[in-house]
Amino acid sequence: MKLTNITISKAKPTEKTQKLFDGGGLFLEVTPKGAKRWRFKYRFGGKEKLLALGVFPEISLKDARARHQEARKHLAQGIDPSEVKKVIKSNLAGEHSFKNIALEWIALKSPGWSPSHREKTLTILEKDIFPFIGDRQIDEITSAELLIVLKRIDSRSSATARKAYSSCKQVFSHAIPSGKIVVSPAEGLHIILRRESSSTWQRQQPRRKRRDCCELLTVITEASFVPPQLEMDNLAVCSKDSEGAVLSF
Repeated sequence: MKLTNITISKAKPTEKTQKLFDGGGLFLEVTPKGAKRWRFKYRFGGKEKLLALGVFPEISLKDARARHQEARKHLAQGIDPSEVKKVIKSNLAGEHSFKNIALEWIALKSPGWSPSHREKTLTILEKDIFPFIGDRQIDEITSAELLIVLKRIDSRSSATARKAYSSCKQVFSHAIPSGKIVVSPAEGLHIILRRESSSTWQRQQPRRKRRDCCELLTVITEASFVPPQLEMDNLAVCSKDSEGAVLSF
C-alpha cells in the first residue's frame, strides 16, 4: 500500500527501527529516537545498495517520490545512483574546481620537473589564473571565458600568456580521463594569442642552436658509418654559432 501524509505523520517510534514502504524500493525509515528518513533500496552490479534521499519533513512525500524516480532513471541507464550523488556532493564541496584539479595535476607531474619550473608554473597559475577561474567548477568553464583570462595576460606578456595557456590545457586534459570534463575548452586558443616578439626569439637562438647541435652530434657518434667528409662538415657547422663564435659543449 502506498504511503500517505497522514500515515507518515501518525508513525510513532518503537523499540526497533521501522520501515514503511511506498513501493519500488522507496521506504521511510523510522528510528527509535523518532527520526524519519527516506531510503531507496536497489540492486546494482549484483549487490544490494541503499540510497539516502533526505529526512522528513524537510523532504516531503512528494519530493521523496521525485528523487526516487530520478534514481530509477539512472538505474535504467546503467548508472549507479549512489555514484551520481557522490559527484553532486563533490561538486558542491568544490572538489572539482579548476584550482583543485590544477593542484592535483601539479602534484602528479611535478616530481619530474625542476624546482624552478614547478615554481614558475605555480606562480603563473596563482597570479593570473586562479583569481579568475580557480573557484569555478572545471566542467562549467567555457572557451570564451578562458580566452578572456588568457588575453588579459597576453596584453602584458605574450610569453607568460603562452605558458599559462600550456598549463591550463594540460590541467583540462588531466580532467578528461576521470570524467570530470568531456572536451577541453583550451583546444585551439593558442592561435589567438600573440606570437613571441622577434627580439625574444633571437635571444633564445643560441640556446636552441646548442641543443640542436648536441642532438646532431649524438646521432653522428651513434651512427654505424658516417662518411669522413660529412662528419667533418657537420662538426664544423655545429661548433660555431651564427656569428662564427666557437660553441663549447
